[in-house]
Amino acid sequence: MSLVNMLTKNCLVGDAKAVPIVLSFSVTCPNLRPSEMSGKSTSLPKQVINAPRHSRLKGLSVQVQPRMVDLFSGCGGFALGARAAGFGAELAFDVDPILTSSFSTNFPDSTFIPGDLSTATGSDILNLAGGHVLGVFGGPPCQAFSDIGQRKVDDPRRDLLDHFFRLVAEISPAFFVMENVKGLGYADAKPVLDAAMARVAGKYDLLGPVLLDAADFGAATKRRRLFVIGVDPRRCDPITLADLEGAKMPAATVADAIGDLSSAVECEPDLGFDVWQLPPSAEGNSYRDQLLAPDAKFTGHRQTAHTAAVIERFRNVAQGGVDIIGRHPRLAWDGQCPTLRAGTGSDRGSFQSVRPIHPTEPRVITVREAARLQGFPDDFRFHPTVWHSFRMIGNSVSPIMSKAIFSLLAARTDHGRLQIAAE
Repeated sequence: MSLVNMLTKNCLVGDAKAVPIVLSFSVTCPNLRPSEMSGKSTSLPKQVINAPRHSRLKGLSVQVQPRMVDLFSGCGGFALGARAAGFGAELAFDVDPILTSSFSTNFPDSTFIPGDLSTATGSDILNLAGGHVLGVFGGPPCQAFSDIGQRKVDDPRRDLLDHFFRLVAEISPAFFVMENVKGLGYADAKPVLDAAMARVAGKYDLLGPVLLDAADFGAATKRRRLFVIGVDPRRCDPITLADLEGAKMPAATVADAIGDLSSAVECEPDLGFDVWQLPPSAEGNSYRDQLLAPDAKFTGHRQTAHTAAVIERFRNVAQGGVDIIGRHPRLAWDGQCPTLRAGTGSDRGSFQSVRPIHPTEPRVITVREAARLQGFPDDFRFHPTVWHSFRMIGNSVSPIMSKAIFSLLAARTDHGRLQIAAE
């Protein structure tokens, strides 16, 4: 069965008036309550998605129709970078109801569709996008290729990599960007990647696979990921390794990212989220200033309540050291955070990832501290549950790295050239 049976066409997204988009699709959609994730396949015969009237994200261009397609969107770190580079609203897809639970809140002018992309066709997506797509981006599930996982060759999630490239070939965008773990480049997985890339090799100029570290592009976290970038030479100028080298900049430090958060004051909760506000301050830095909300409020800063024994143990770990029992690394104010990992959902054991210890306080970092380190703005919401929020952040592309890549692409497409000329 096709992912999407379009019942109304030519729907406008981001227009002055909300327009209902009526869809039917087959979707792997667990129970939407955070505490229950059955993983059962459910058929949703019809769903009405109202395209919102406006976007709350300031200073970002919004197009009449979603011309960017976000496959395996997760919470939207990749999309944030695309928007910061000047691209407009997305048509986003993902099957995980928890990782995407706040997508429509953070991107109200986008259209999000929960669905299994292995059943989708390019024509489905093109119809939803209004017949034309400028760019496709996404990070197919990486667990089957992760060097800390079991890397089973029969893991069905491995097939989703091929579906990403299949959809790119069918949609035929001007460019695409694929992100995954570095383990996808290992000898036992590289043939899978090569076969998937062969689907687009004849039409696209390909850069990659190449390993890029978010810290090299100004983030406060070390996060090495594998990228493949493809451009249609008829519609987009190529990107080279030299271009990526030229986009690099010094990494932010842990102090730059989270040094001010200890002064935050808790406010009234909102929709299940704990809310905090920073006092007025003349001190700041360029990293923090780009993430700060206009009202200085943010969510997700409630601290973990550790036992007295754990608190004492954490006190004895030096900055840059590692807790010998829980293997928690302790952050150093003048360094970068190690890669934040996602843990697993309830369908795979509900394992929590090891969280770093705060540089000077004897506790693990909060959700908001993790978000700052990864490069998310303060007005970005995750999930009321700490575990799910860390899964969302750990599965995401750093918006700062994403912005660097999409900024290069924006300057090489007609979209970007026209925008620059208008300015």
